[in-house]
Amino acid sequence: MRAIIQRVNRASVIVDDEVVGSISRGLCLLIGITHEDTIDDMNYIVDKTLNMRIFPGESGSSGFDQSVREISGELLLVSQFTLYASTRKGRRPGFTDAAHPEQAGPLFNNLVDAFRQNSGLNVATGIFGASMKVEIENAGPVTIILDSKDRHKPRKS
Repeated sequence: MRAIIQRVNRASVIVDDEVVGSISRGLCLLIGITHEDTIDDMNYIVDKTLNMRIFPGESGSSGFDQSVREISGELLLVSQFTLYASTRKGRRPGFTDAAHPEQAGPLFNNLVDAFRQNSGLNVATGIFGASMKVEIENAGPVTIILDSKDRHKPRKS
C-alpha cells in the first residue's frame, strides 16, 4: 500500500461539481492499493500516518514536532490506483500492479474505518472509483511518500 501524504491548510474533493469531502488543517492522503496488500499493510499506514511528526510545534517553529493527532487535525483520504503505475516500457503507463476495484474498494473502506476508529479525528473521503477533482492547499509544502512494503527493509546507517 502506498500513501502520498501532504500537509495541508485545506483540501477538498469534488465529484460532478459537488464537494463530497473537505478538511481544514491536516493531511491529505492519496492511497494506492496493490494485489498483495493485507490488513497489516493497512495498519502500518494508519499507525505511521497518525504518529508521524510533520507539523510545527506550538511555538511556531519550522520543525517537525507534532503529529496530526497532536494538533487535532483532519484527514482527507482519496483512492488513487495510479500510484502503482509502471512506466518502464513504452510511453503509456501500465496499471497491472494496482489491485482491481473488487479487491481495492473493500480494503480502502477498511482503511477509512481504521483511521476513524484509531484517530478520533474528522476523516473525509472522495468516492472510490469516481473521477474526482482534488483541491489541495499545501502547507510547507510537506509531502511524504509512505510505502508499507518499506517496513521490511533494513534501516540505512
